Amino acid sequence: MQSSGHRLRDIEQHHPLLSAGGDVEAGSLDAGVMVGGPHHNNHAGPNPHHTLWFIQDGCGMVCAGITWFLVLYAAFVVNFVMLLPAKNSWYPLLNGAVFNSLAVLALASHMRTMLTDPGAVPKGNATKEYMDSLQLKPGEVIYKCPKCCSIKPERAHHCSICKRCIRKMDHHCPWVNNCVGEKNQRFFVLFTMYIALISAHALGLSGMHFFTCVKVQWNECSDFSPGVSVLLLIFLCLEAVLFLTFTAVMFGTQLHSICNDETEIERLKNEKPTWERRVRWDGMRSVFGGPPSLLWCNPFNGLRFHRLLLLSRGRRSGAQFAV
Repeated sequence: MQSSGHRLRDIEQHHPLLSAGGDVEAGSLDAGVMVGGPHHNNHAGPNPHHTLWFIQDGCGMVCAGITWFLVLYAAFVVNFVMLLPAKNSWYPLLNGAVFNSLAVLALASHMRTMLTDPGAVPKGNATKEYMDSLQLKPGEVIYKCPKCCSIKPERAHHCSICKRCIRKMDHHCPWVNNCVGEKNQRFFVLFTMYIALISAHALGLSGMHFFTCVKVQWNECSDFSPGVSVLLLIFLCLEAVLFLTFTAVMFGTQLHSICNDETEIERLKNEKPTWERRVRWDGMRSVFGGPPSLLWCNPFNGLRFHRLLLLSRGRRSGAQFAV
């Protein structure tokens, strides 16, 4: 497709002339569902204040469900096997408050990673009308993804599972059933951090519980029988070791990528940066927003509950599903 003002190339590599903020919000989906208001359309995209992102991938939904099950299982063992039977009043109260708070933050981070648009490029926007509206200079070249028929911004990559081009796509993670990209990387980092923390806490509590129970020969150590308690604790320890190892490595990798302003895909492909890199604290501020503060660790920051009410009202009034 050509016009007098510019040329459009079908290419998978990304050397576009569009900025990350120069295009509109995500429109329709193939692999996912965008819940919008009744007046949205596919080219302009729905109002970002009235949309909910969700990927309909069977493997991803199963993995996300397993993640929740394992976190809730850990909470069950910690609370009902180790803390509630404890005789000291301050010990279960303090550790229960810490563990359950971290678990809630971990699950909230997981939900926001899964339900946040990672930075999807509008699908099917590579039309002559839209390109003419960009007012490009004569001779400028823009690049089109042949898989989703979208104009690719700089550093965007196509995800075969989401079936969309994602800005600053780091990778697609089945455990959160979503891509990790420009708009939800912060929540993914928080998710890995909080899972690593509750895994380490659970391991520490398990060690203390084993020591205490062996010392009293499992008498009045738990409301469960010694055999059941041992099985529950062994499975919890195995789970905690695996999750701690995986999420700690992923957390460190994500921080390294943010501080070097380089996604995992760009690192694996050894792509030379054509953009001005934001390094160290500039990169952290660009992902987490604003100067360093405790709000960086809050997955609820920026969540506006009245938008959720508008979503629920939109569904009752006949909201449209773009699939």
